[in-house]
Amino acid sequence: MFDVLGEVREKGPIIHCITNHVVSNFQANGLLALGASPIMGDAIEETEALTSIAGALSLNIGTLTQRSRDSMLKSGGAANEAGIPVVLDPVGAGATPFRLATVRQLLEEIEIALLRCNAGELAAIAGAEWQAKGVDAGDGAANIEELAIETARRYGLIVAVTGEIDIVTDGETVERIPYGSSAMSAVTGMGCLLSSVAAAFLAVSPKPSVAAVAEASRFYAIAGERAAERSRGPGSLQQHFLDELACLTETDMAERVRMEVAQHD
Repeated sequence: MFDVLGEVREKGPIIHCITNHVVSNFQANGLLALGASPIMGDAIEETEALTSIAGALSLNIGTLTQRSRDSMLKSGGAANEAGIPVVLDPVGAGATPFRLATVRQLLEEIEIALLRCNAGELAAIAGAEWQAKGVDAGDGAANIEELAIETARRYGLIVAVTGEIDIVTDGETVERIPYGSSAMSAVTGMGCLLSSVAAAFLAVSPKPSVAAVAEASRFYAIAGERAAERSRGPGSLQQHFLDELACLTETDMAERVRMEVAQHD
């Protein structure tokens, strides 16, 4: 059932991250804990060279500037030429016109393998009514699964939406992932790190697939559950979570899935 995690740990793919300065340390440490190798560089003078040695490219607009936007476009083009997957995390896509315009430009000009977002970001990209709260998910009446399917079909990519139940779809197949802990939302960068973890799973997969992204999402959510059980608050949760990224096994994941199935039988 779970086979990509072992490939990540065996191959240790390089993940080029053009990310935001709020989460770069957490993102890099999370990738290292997983067994991947992060490169955090956004200088336009070297961004193509960094992408050329990577197994995947992870783009994050959390602290977007014109410079980082240009670097993302340049790296995205280099990734497409090299045939490596690109993951886009549209942090706070609906917060400002600049963010939304940048996301749409990236989606139109770069072949994106995975759009990893929350409900508010997806609604902004899809043009649906939603009350987002800054970069947080917010709330609204739109059917998020339907929006995910429509967006996946529109752009020809995989969409992964995090929430109480995560949704992963390519517009045809839909995977629902009922794991995780609400405590994870108290740590800045949890979604950002998930995007780069998904990039690592895609880096070792023959081609971008719902199965690979769903495995990354299950792994991540189950790690969050286990970390929350051991933590006393956001500080210790972050520490325990990094430990779980390093220690969680395929056997642990399979057992958690069996427990979930048994609860609903």
